[in-house]
Amino acid sequence: MSKPERHVFVCVQSRPPSHPKGSCGAQGSADLLRAFQDTFEARKLWGRFALTQCGCLGPCGEGPNVLVYPEGILYAGVRQDDIDVIIDEHLIGGTPVTRLYP
Repeated sequence: MSKPERHVFVCVQSRPPSHPKGSCGAQGSADLLRAFQDTFEARKLWGRFALTQCGCLGPCGEGPNVLVYPEGILYAGVRQDDIDVIIDEHLIGGTPVTRLYP
């Protein structure tokens, strides 16, 4: 297996609703991860890029958060409509999507 060009991490951290930090899980990150997986499958991106669920990435109140390596770009408030833009502009095109920076 070859090294992926980029690696996408989707935070799925869940905390109790009363937790002061909040969590990406409470903001729909599990559905976002599934949508990323479905898009990777439909567009045959597995192998070229990697996709992994992860725990807390930091800015919980601004989630769901998505981190892309090797650049270390952290996207906040990512919605399902942003997936194709992240894939087309950042993963494939190499240009981070600046409107999604926290």
